[in-house]
Amino acid sequence: MKRRDIILGATAISLGLSSMAFAEGLPPLAQQDTYKVGFAQMESNNPWRIAESKSFVDTAESCGWDLISTDAAGSAAKQVADVESMIAQGIDVLFLPPREEKPLIPAVKRAKAAGIPTFLVDRSVDPAAAKAGVDFVAFLGSDFIKQGQQVAEWTIANFKGEKGVIVELEGTTGSSPANDRRTGFDDAIAADPRFEIVASQTGDFARDMGRQVMETLLQSHPDVNIVYAHNDEMAIGAIQALELAGRKPGEDVLIVSIDGTRDALQAIIDGKMGVTVESSPFFGPLACEVMNRYAAGETIEPWVQVSDRIFTIGNAAEHIDEAY
Repeated sequence: MKRRDIILGATAISLGLSSMAFAEGLPPLAQQDTYKVGFAQMESNNPWRIAESKSFVDTAESCGWDLISTDAAGSAAKQVADVESMIAQGIDVLFLPPREEKPLIPAVKRAKAAGIPTFLVDRSVDPAAAKAGVDFVAFLGSDFIKQGQQVAEWTIANFKGEKGVIVELEGTTGSSPANDRRTGFDDAIAADPRFEIVASQTGDFARDMGRQVMETLLQSHPDVNIVYAHNDEMAIGAIQALELAGRKPGEDVLIVSIDGTRDALQAIIDGKMGVTVESSPFFGPLACEVMNRYAAGETIEPWVQVSDRIFTIGNAAEHIDEAY
């Protein structure tokens, strides 16, 4: 069965904050037939973001949304401006995937001040400056630290060499998935003395940037035999760079990543990638379900955690038709 509905893989986790949704002065949301909903997308330059945006569009009619959707084109400043514009248009609810942890905090707080319940989707903000259950209702998303840990654990169990020389391709600097996927992987891999991370550089979650960074790092680290990418787009870019340099991904270089895209699953089937940990973009149905719970006055957990699967050669072919 196709996994188009992320809600099937979501589990609600309480972090022990407020016992009632409005206890900390969060804006209420009346139950009504239709809602003016803002979705402030951060960019649309890769399959993951495109699939996430489509999930919100596809959900709008069934959930009674008059959807206002924007694209910040990779600019945190524009994303803030997009949220301000939505506030001025009188939205009832805001769904926001913040491009970076700190720059989007003012937008989150302005939405609350305007009486608009805000849900952070797939990325969060710096918890020292804005808290779920206080400044916004909840974060809907994966455990990025666990994703990095899972990739490291699989690498430790499946690497066949004596010495693992690792290059790490990081996501957007300052973003929660980049910060947490680095922490999860680096801490776990450090437990095994066979492995050393010799270089770590941002590829901004982009395929072409991942290719360019990999080309550069290969010159200074020609002995690399493991590439850990914070997302599949950079992993595919790294594969391209390695092949152009005469290397053989899947044979003399192990590629490990996160997201679970169709291209990544195909790379696993083709023997070029070892593992990718799922990070599903299909947030529309989950956003609808959580919003309706909130409007009904239910307690919303500060973190509505999504369960992620692991794709390897053992199951990639089985699930590729579900991928985006």
